[in-house]
Amino acid sequence: MHVITQLLRRDIVDRIIIFPAGQPRLRDNQPVATGAQRRAMCEAAVKDLPADIASRVEVNPIEILRDGPSYTIDTVEAVAQTYPEDSYHLIIGSEAYAKLDQWHRVDDLKNLVTFIIIERPGSESQVGLDIAALDVASTGIREGSSREYSPSVAHFIKEHHLYGS
Repeated sequence: MHVITQLLRRDIVDRIIIFPAGQPRLRDNQPVATGAQRRAMCEAAVKDLPADIASRVEVNPIEILRDGPSYTIDTVEAVAQTYPEDSYHLIIGSEAYAKLDQWHRVDDLKNLVTFIIIERPGSESQVGLDIAALDVASTGIREGSSREYSPSVAHFIKEHHLYGS
């Protein structure tokens, strides 16, 4: 939510579409939360954003509704059909950017998007945008060691007994 707020407040992008992952191919384990639960958590987090920011953020379920692995190129191509006049930026962390050569049809993807790479605190890659990103990882949130997320998402996690809550 910090990244979204910073990108929108600095007018780096006009709006942001969040795509909860369906079946990510480059993960060691499948997600614990269902696609519907990940979508609900994204929507809850957006509602916790300030109104001027939340109005410029959309949660799109295309990846969780798709059967089979989720490939970013497929999502970007679908968005391009819906918004043909727009330019597209893909916001990813520096650790994901380091694995870009493993992505499906990465050359096609590079032709369709401009990457906005977010540096993690302590990262030595220096390839991305420094927006004073919080030192938070999804693993820490799932394990309960990090509390840097929206109150609504925290409630959802606890209510649905996710991630050892």
